[in-house]
Amino acid sequence: MGSGSEGNALLVEAGRTLVMMDCGFGLQDTISRLARLGVSPEQLDGIVVTHEHGDHIGGVAMLARKFGLPVWVTHGTLHRQPKAFSGIAQINEIDSHQPFSVGDIEIIPYPVPHDAAEPVQFVFCDGARRLGVLTDTGCGTAHIEHILNGCHALVLECNHDSDMLMNGDYPFSLKQRVGGRLGHLNNRDAAGILASLEADKLQHLIAAHLSRKNNTPELAVRALCGVLDCEEDWVGVATQEEGFFWRDIV
Repeated sequence: MGSGSEGNALLVEAGRTLVMMDCGFGLQDTISRLARLGVSPEQLDGIVVTHEHGDHIGGVAMLARKFGLPVWVTHGTLHRQPKAFSGIAQINEIDSHQPFSVGDIEIIPYPVPHDAAEPVQFVFCDGARRLGVLTDTGCGTAHIEHILNGCHALVLECNHDSDMLMNGDYPFSLKQRVGGRLGHLNNRDAAGILASLEADKLQHLIAAHLSRKNNTPELAVRALCGVLDCEEDWVGVATQEEGFFWRDIV
């Protein structure tokens, strides 16, 4: 639905279940973005949350309250920003290492290094196919690589090009935060994670959470294609304005 520092949300559908991951957009913007994908808010079965930064939770409570949606969130995220989740009728605290199910979708949370209270990312499964999502992490870990092995589709952060970041106009402290081990993945490190995975089942690869100032789609795609030895048009890019359109995993 949109990916970047101005707001994030992703839809996952399997069987009779439709789940949103994060919601960093205002209510009307979220409804418009859903409509673009042929979805109404009443069709949603709930929202799963990765962490408490505003570009990921800014619209969660408004959407959940308006349409009576349950929310799944880690203990650390909930208690770091309790006001951001106020008024939600059903909040489910999740263990960052324990899978859970929402309807027809099994959801596997896993912890990631990021400057938040208890950040997680997710793998979504329907019993046969696996969609992995990895954004908002400063570096890879052995556990991340283990969890993402064998996915049929992968949404992978390519936040910045390190040279563009370090030579750009961000204050030095922000450069350190973004490029540090608790910040965001650069193109090279994203490609390194991809290279470590068993990717023989991979049908879709989307570069996500690109910085407007410190990256370009061409640089991100080139880094990932270098690992897979694939044509550049095979790798998709999630934009801030439109995200990306539905992808079918077969």
